[in-house]
Amino acid sequence: MSNTITVRSLDPQDKSWLRQEAQRRGVSMEALVRQFIHERRKRSQRHASPADAFKRHFGLEHGVELPPRTRYGFRPVLFEAGDGA
Repeated sequence: MSNTITVRSLDPQDKSWLRQEAQRRGVSMEALVRQFIHERRKRSQRHASPADAFKRHFGLEHGVELPPRTRYGFRPVLFEAGDGA
């Protein structure tokens, strides 16, 4: 299976830089763009919190209502007078 992406209205200076950078690295422009996308995807996935991943897969657009964010802190134990203790 082949995926093709066409970039329209690419700035000529950006295209020139991309061509020079690809030649410097010894790869095609397409391979360089694939590398950039792969590196960016790895960086963005590395910083995702578990809550963000849950929201992305089970958020409102997928029919799940998420509870509001709250802070969980220390709750002191309360001892109440019992039945004859």
